[in-house]
Amino acid sequence: MTHSTIRIDRLSVFGHHGVLPEETRLGQNFLIDLVATVETWTATQNDDYRAAVCYAALCDHVVALVAGEPVQLIETLADRIAEALLAAFPTITRLTIRVNKPAAPIPHPFGMVSVETTRERFLPVGFSLGCNMGDRESALSMAVTWLGVTPGVKIEAVSGLYRTAPFGGVEQPDFYNLCVTGRSALEPLALLRVCKEIESRLGRVPGQRWGQRAMDVDLLYLGDQVVEAPVLTLPHRGIAERAFVLVPLAEIAPEQKISGLSVSDMLIRLPREADDVVPCAERLSCIAEDLK
Repeated sequence: MTHSTIRIDRLSVFGHHGVLPEETRLGQNFLIDLVATVETWTATQNDDYRAAVCYAALCDHVVALVAGEPVQLIETLADRIAEALLAAFPTITRLTIRVNKPAAPIPHPFGMVSVETTRERFLPVGFSLGCNMGDRESALSMAVTWLGVTPGVKIEAVSGLYRTAPFGGVEQPDFYNLCVTGRSALEPLALLRVCKEIESRLGRVPGQRWGQRAMDVDLLYLGDQVVEAPVLTLPHRGIAERAFVLVPLAEIAPEQKISGLSVSDMLIRLPREADDVVPCAERLSCIAEDLK
């Protein structure tokens, strides 16, 4: 994933914003500063102007808003510009707008009056959590809590708890698994770091591939973003093959599209084994497993 920063400084636009009648009647110049963080992987890989954010188009949108319907507060104007640009340019992930009002009606010498607002695009995000060591239920609860208090992450749904057969052919205790969905303004690699930090806090250490885990927190998807990096692939390449992911995810996000297929469709197509994923809603199966 590649991000670039676009800066536009001191875009001058005549508008009629303000509280005083003279401001709305006579108008004045406003200077607009803009800083946009833009996902540019597609554009830069193919040197494709059509996949990039056009600077002139950004300015056109800003000019139309500032020169358009008057508002009393430049705070309102800044918010409207940010909302409009996020709606018009889907590759913008973060946006800061500063509205400068050099002729503000202040009866004292001053350099500049300005208001700045920052908006971030929150994308749908999904996580798969699992563990098969120690107090599994408590560990998963703590992992969900830490996800929920992460700045830039908003948890919207948590699946029920499931007892799942180990994946990968290594003899070991059954796992407890669940899925979490929500929205995030963080970049993919930042979310990966969050996942790894939670795993570390809960005792995860390097070990055998497909072996026992004190905690496993996998980032499944982030909007429609596609990432092919040495440390991260999005969407997660194993989603469609893993019942322990699809069953809890289908409980809370059955219509979520991943690589063109809904979660429910993926689950229907997945070959299953008896008791590969067992809900712990009544806790009997989980209690029996814990007593082994």
